[in-house]
Amino acid sequence: MDSSVMEIIFTFIGGLGIFLYGIKQMGDGLQAAAGDRLRNILNTFTSNPIMGVLAGMIVTILIQSSSGTTVITIGLVSAGFMTMRQAIGVVMGANIGTTVTAFIIGIDIGAYALPILAIGAFLIFFIQKRKVKNIGMILFGFGALFYGLELMSGAVKPLADLEGFKQLMLDMSFNPIYGLIAGTILTVVIQSSSATIGILQGFFANDLISLHGALPVLLGDNIGTTITAVLASLAGSLAAKRVAAVHVMFNVIGASIFLIILPLYQMAIEWMQSLLNLKPEMVIAFAHGTFNVTNTLIQLPFIFVLAWVVTKIVPGEDLNEKYKPRNLDRNLINRAPSIALQEAQEEIQNIGHMTFSMLKNVNEYDDKKERDIMHKHAAIDNMNDNVRQYLTKISEKKLSKKDAERMTVLQDVNRTILKVAGLSEAYLLDKKKEQTNQVQISKKAEASINRLYDHVTTSFDKTIDMFDVYDRVKRDEIVKISNESYRLEHDLRKKHIKRLSSGECTPEGGLLYLDMIGILERIGYHSRNISESMIDIDEIETNEETEHALEWSH
Repeated sequence: MDSSVMEIIFTFIGGLGIFLYGIKQMGDGLQAAAGDRLRNILNTFTSNPIMGVLAGMIVTILIQSSSGTTVITIGLVSAGFMTMRQAIGVVMGANIGTTVTAFIIGIDIGAYALPILAIGAFLIFFIQKRKVKNIGMILFGFGALFYGLELMSGAVKPLADLEGFKQLMLDMSFNPIYGLIAGTILTVVIQSSSATIGILQGFFANDLISLHGALPVLLGDNIGTTITAVLASLAGSLAAKRVAAVHVMFNVIGASIFLIILPLYQMAIEWMQSLLNLKPEMVIAFAHGTFNVTNTLIQLPFIFVLAWVVTKIVPGEDLNEKYKPRNLDRNLINRAPSIALQEAQEEIQNIGHMTFSMLKNVNEYDDKKERDIMHKHAAIDNMNDNVRQYLTKISEKKLSKKDAERMTVLQDVNRTILKVAGLSEAYLLDKKKEQTNQVQISKKAEASINRLYDHVTTSFDKTIDMFDVYDRVKRDEIVKISNESYRLEHDLRKKHIKRLSSGECTPEGGLLYLDMIGILERIGYHSRNISESMIDIDEIETNEETEHALEWSH
């Protein structure tokens, strides 16, 4: 290979690497400066589609990655903190937010890239204040971004003399489909739409591609950027897969519309260019911004349609929808806090039933069961959070003493049930170790674990059943089972030591055995705590009845 060709390739690849690192550093710096508020922005400010769009824009601007925003959104949807419709708004906003990078690139400060880089490095290495270091990361990333662009732009200039490259650019100009495919593939390979835009800006600035040829590449870039979300969703919940599908749908529909009206799109950009006297880099930035803003405005009114279509494309039962809170009427908080507390109690019992459905299915392991348990745990976590927020809102109101005490008990029980859900998942993962032959447990040990497991599941089942109507007889029964479970666990530990001494159990199997019975013992302990905490509610209700009787007699 000719040395000049090698130089072009190496310079371009090196520039691309520095550019990508610059984007990451700038995003990390902005993210660190913003603190842990990114997830909260998405979780809080998505009450309607328009707010979702704004939240998606803000977060994408802060982390400099629309794919990153979509991945965070997928995580929130999987955990049940965000609905499908809210997520669609965020995805739309993320597409608009990513255009900021294109506008930054369009600013001609390449000559100052190295001094900015140096200032950023100085702040990172010589200043100890965290805030100043974050600013240093932003400046370093900013400088690296432009330095990488300068290297890439310098590398591509000689391509104008290559006949093969010129022919390729001509083909893309005459056939927009080629440009669309090229933009999609390039973005999929590089895993950064910003990098593809940067390369395209360099090509256009050096007259290596016409505007007619550049616009389809730009559209393809928006399709290619969806691959990260698709990959992130593969191991996620059904809801996560649907969000990724919506991301692809949104960009494919938008790209198709703009490909059909490509002459009008080109005319609009040329008009902007002449009106604002735009530099070549800014022309591409405005084209990118125009596409994403217009595409969002076109599809925003059809969010419900997109949500419906994606449920048909990715069919199945969404656990988060199935197990979302049913009883939490927020209007009751202001009107009747006592009734709102009863609603919360009923919802906690629903969470308890769902947790029991987890617990009774963790004694045998298979891949499908693991996925179901993990999704149920995520749904329980969401329901638990909704109840916690609901109770917090109630606590802000003026409550009677009995309601305040009742609310404290409900908050404790809500937390405890979530702990049981987490322990149930941990127990299944221990069963996975055993049943996939990673660790061997003796038959005697296995039988002992099953005995304790039966004790614990019975105890938790009875605990949840008595939650709505308190029964002291049932309470005493649960306490008895719990005491038996404790004695059984203590006895099992003693017998286990004997088995270890005789060589019946391996050390690895022994550790796993102790971990499993420890988990079960803690579940039994939590069951007893829930049942005993209900004494407080029972006493509150009893006292209330006594007070009413006295008032009536008086």
